[in-house]
Amino acid sequence: MNWRALTIVTLSLAAIFFVIQARSPLARAAKPEASPHPAAKVTFSHDVAPILFKNCSPCHHPGGAGPFPLMSYEDAKDRARQIARVTSTHFMPPWLPDRDIVFKEERGLTAAQIDTLRRWVEAGAPEGYRAETPAPPQFPGGWQLGKPDLVIEAPAGYTLPADGVDVYHNFVFRVPIDSVHYVRAVEIHPGNPKVVHHCNLLIDRTESSRRRDGESGVPGFDGMDVALESTAFQPDSHFIYWKPGSLPYFEPDNMTWQLDPGTDLVLNMHMRPSGKTEPIRPEIGIYFSPHAPTVRPMLMQLDRDDGLDIPPGAKDFKLADDFTLPVDVRVLAIYPHAHYLGHDLNALATLPNGTRKSLIHIRNWDPSWQGVFRYEHPIALPKGTVISMRYSFDNSADNPRNPNNPPKRVMAGNQSTDEMCHLWLQVVTVTSDGSDGRRTLHEALMHHKLDRYLTDYAANYNLGAMLLSRGQSSEAIPYFRRAVAADNQSSAALNGLGAALVAEGQMTEATDVLHRAVAVNPDSLDAHFNLASALAETGQFHESAKEFAWVMQRKPNDADAEAKYGTVLAELKDYDSAESHFRHALTIDPNNQLAQESLKMLDQIRRSQ
Repeated sequence: MNWRALTIVTLSLAAIFFVIQARSPLARAAKPEASPHPAAKVTFSHDVAPILFKNCSPCHHPGGAGPFPLMSYEDAKDRARQIARVTSTHFMPPWLPDRDIVFKEERGLTAAQIDTLRRWVEAGAPEGYRAETPAPPQFPGGWQLGKPDLVIEAPAGYTLPADGVDVYHNFVFRVPIDSVHYVRAVEIHPGNPKVVHHCNLLIDRTESSRRRDGESGVPGFDGMDVALESTAFQPDSHFIYWKPGSLPYFEPDNMTWQLDPGTDLVLNMHMRPSGKTEPIRPEIGIYFSPHAPTVRPMLMQLDRDDGLDIPPGAKDFKLADDFTLPVDVRVLAIYPHAHYLGHDLNALATLPNGTRKSLIHIRNWDPSWQGVFRYEHPIALPKGTVISMRYSFDNSADNPRNPNNPPKRVMAGNQSTDEMCHLWLQVVTVTSDGSDGRRTLHEALMHHKLDRYLTDYAANYNLGAMLLSRGQSSEAIPYFRRAVAADNQSSAALNGLGAALVAEGQMTEATDVLHRAVAVNPDSLDAHFNLASALAETGQFHESAKEFAWVMQRKPNDADAEAKYGTVLAELKDYDSAESHFRHALTIDPNNQLAQESLKMLDQIRRSQ
């Protein structure tokens, strides 16, 4: 039987970066005369502007995340002493990781550059020869990557309350395309960056989010954890996010991602009330590519939220997690995450031969400057490598970022005054025969999750779906049952459980479960299809026919539904209609085995009459 049950819960959280305009050599070549300042004299035009334009202006420009622009000599002169002070202490430009690993877009100044800024200030911040000043980088229309191919704005009407706790809200963007496109970048404008802590863009290929859009009378819907469901195993994952100071990023030509008609983009936003009501209306700019992806990355997560119970005064509260890779991978990027008590965040890999490799080490965590760190050269890790997360938290009064004064007991949670202990890695699986190792990796990650969180909905559902796809329905049932127990309003979990029960011949319970799946989500094609099939198995042909007719009305070119509907009509002895549906199924799919065999049986029935 062709049971439809696979709905893999995946999250797509990715970022995009701006290529800084280099100092133009033409400006140097075109000067009419030699620079009048002595060689040893530090000036803005010759020495300081190239440093600021490359390292500071991407945030410090009109409309950028920085609180003031650094786009001209006048801008820099007004802030000269402040610039020298914050760069000498390495407070700016913000860069958290140790420098033993080379990351793309690494921010930070060399000792020589910091000394140049100091000497410039001590000299009185001279401008120098103005014609020698390189052209500042351009940020056209506020879009750091240039004009997008498509701009989508959220509907108006959402207002952030003036007071209260942190707010997590999701805006649903319906993408107006009528053919397949490939995306190389997304740039996010959060609408009001002063109250937005961060936001992640999720890809919803099933329209499940639009059913919740506007449920509370305003655009979007509330919630931090958004489970997006797909009818196929689609683990392709990119870091698509916005954070103050983050730079948008073009994916390589071979690592674009597919955007299909009917796909929605969901902007999951974390906001903080400012003391006054704030209208929020984000927009996203999408940049297309002619290139289809040939490299398909996925995200893997380690976490220890279950261990977060930090007593007040604890200066070095430690948590760890370890995961053994079941396949070879190349690590493309890494994203460590904690809140304000996070202090020392370390991730490393221990290879099968005992060799250790650092993946990232942040010795003085500051969540204000967290982000995705992309490796300049991907890190190859063989099967059997143990990826380790080692985090420490400081809940003492000595922690200047501690949100509680005096310190209080802190546990896991979504509020900024709670804590989190997460590590995300973007990887590409590598197999000797070129096969896709993502399913193997995904399954191992789900088992690892259940080792610590036995009742986790996503892990239980995913494992149930994987087992059912391999025909292991009896093994799938316990996982589906735990998923339903974790969320009894999940139509996907109810549908998966129903399909597995049918495969095991437990028809009475299966029919009841599938009726519940349809009741929870009346628009679920898969649940209606499986219910129709279960009803046919129990001889309820009239009820089955109604369900199949409903499916075909909403999905006219479904060969499997046409063929199964034909078998139900044949049972009802409506042979002419049955034949019509069998032939229509073969028009859609000439290799549909059920339709082929049913036509032969129908011919035998007619011959025997």
